Amino acid sequence: MSVVAGFMVPHPPMIIPDIGRGEERKIKTTIDAYEKIADEIAEIRPEVIIISSPHSIMYADYFHISPGTSASGSFGRFNAPNIFFEEEYDAELRERICDLTKHDDFPAGTLGQRDPELDHGTLVPLYFIRKKYKEGKIIRIGLSGLDLSDHYRLGMYIKKAVNDLHRKAVFIGSGDLSHKLQEYGPYGFAKEGPEYDARIMDVCSRAAFGELFDFSEDFLDKAAECGHRSFTIMAGVFDGIDIKASQYSHEDITGVGYGICSFYPQEDNVNRHFLEQYKEKMKRKLSIMNEKSDAYVRLARRAIENYVLYHKHLKIDEDIDNELLNRKAGAFVSIHKNGRLRGCIGTIMATRENLAKEIIENAISACSEDPRFNPIGPEELEQLEINVDVLGDIEDIDSKDQLDVKRYGVIVSCGNRRGLLLPDLEGVDTVDEQIEIARQKGGIGPDEDYHLSRFEVVRHY
Repeated sequence: MSVVAGFMVPHPPMIIPDIGRGEERKIKTTIDAYEKIADEIAEIRPEVIIISSPHSIMYADYFHISPGTSASGSFGRFNAPNIFFEEEYDAELRERICDLTKHDDFPAGTLGQRDPELDHGTLVPLYFIRKKYKEGKIIRIGLSGLDLSDHYRLGMYIKKAVNDLHRKAVFIGSGDLSHKLQEYGPYGFAKEGPEYDARIMDVCSRAAFGELFDFSEDFLDKAAECGHRSFTIMAGVFDGIDIKASQYSHEDITGVGYGICSFYPQEDNVNRHFLEQYKEKMKRKLSIMNEKSDAYVRLARRAIENYVLYHKHLKIDEDIDNELLNRKAGAFVSIHKNGRLRGCIGTIMATRENLAKEIIENAISACSEDPRFNPIGPEELEQLEINVDVLGDIEDIDSKDQLDVKRYGVIVSCGNRRGLLLPDLEGVDTVDEQIEIARQKGGIGPDEDYHLSRFEVVRHY
C-alpha cells in the first residue's frame, strides 16, 4: 500500500466543545469540514495515521520522531482533562523511517525526547478522527528550524518507508495558518497575514506544492504562520505524484487562519518532483550570481570551499585584487542557504594585515565556527549565497534619531559588552528593532544604560 490520502487541518483547542464552551460555534464551517475529513478517514480505514505537528518536540537542526510503543495525552492544560487519548505508535514504520534517514545522514530520529505527552497539534485532529475511526496506529513527527527543502525531503523518506512496509497510511499536516489576520486577534494584525492565508489556500487547493518553496522565511515570520513546514512535509510525501486536491474550508473569525484541504494521490508524474526542480532553480540562480560576484565575494567563496573541502586556510596569491591587499578594514562574511542565514562572522575593526586576510579568516569562521549553526558540509557548497560587508569608520551618536536602518549599522555597548547589527537586513524594518536585536546579541538588559554607535558598510555580492 502507500499514503492513500493527506489532509491539511488546523488545531485550535477552542474547537473542542468542553474548551470552547460555546465559542466553537463561531467556527462551525471548520468543524463541519473536520467532520467530513474524519468520515473520509473512517472510510479509508488506514493502518497508520502519520501526524506532523508544530507543537511536538522541535529542534533547530533535527526532526524529532516520537519514540516508544505508545503515548497518551489530554486537554488538561486547556481545562478539559476529561478528554484523554491513549495511542499506540507504529514502531516498525518509525524504525524504517529512522533507518532511511540514518543511512543518508539526514537529521531525523528519536533522539532528544523531552515530553512524551501528546501535544494539542496532534490531539485536535485525533479528537475528530477517533469519534469515527478507532483503529490504526499513529506516527508523530515534529518540525524543525531547517530549510523548507529539508522538510519536503523528510516527507520523501516517510513515503519510501510506508511503501517499503506496504502500509496503508494517511498523512495529517497539522497547522494553523497566519496568527495575524485581525486587530482583535491574539497576535494583532500584519498585512502579511491575510496575504499568507490567500496564498497558502490557493497553493494547496491546486496542490501546487512546488510553490511552497516560494514563501520566504521573512514573509513567513511576519505572517506568524504555524503550519507551513507541516504542509511541506506532507507535500514531500506526495513527491512525483499527481494529486486531486479539494478545499473544504477557510476561516479567519478569531484572527487566526484555519484551513482544511484534502489530497488524494492519482498517477505518477515525473513533472512533480518539486524538490529536484527547486534545487535546479536555486543552482541556476546561484550560478548567475557567482558569475556576477565581485573580487570580495569570490575571495570569500574560495576561502570557504578550500576550508570545507580540504580543511586548509586559503593562501594569498597573485590573483587577489590589489585593493584587498593594500587596505585594512573590518569585514563581515554572511552565508545564506535557500534564503536562510547559515553563518555570519565578522570583525568591527581591522585585526589582520590586510582586508584580504580579514575576509579569508572571517569566511572560514562563518562556515565553521558560528555557534548558532553546525559547520557547513561539502554537499551544501553549491547552495550557498555569500556576501561581504566592509565596515566604514565607527561614529558615536547621542540618539537613535541619528540612525537609519537601511543606511547605518548599529553597535550597542554597555561596559565590556557589545552587540552589533549590520544595516539593511531582511526582516529588520525599524531602528527600534535594530537596536533591540543588537542589545540582545550583546547580552545587555532592557533596563541597562547603553551607548549607541553607528557605521556605514559597503556590501559586496
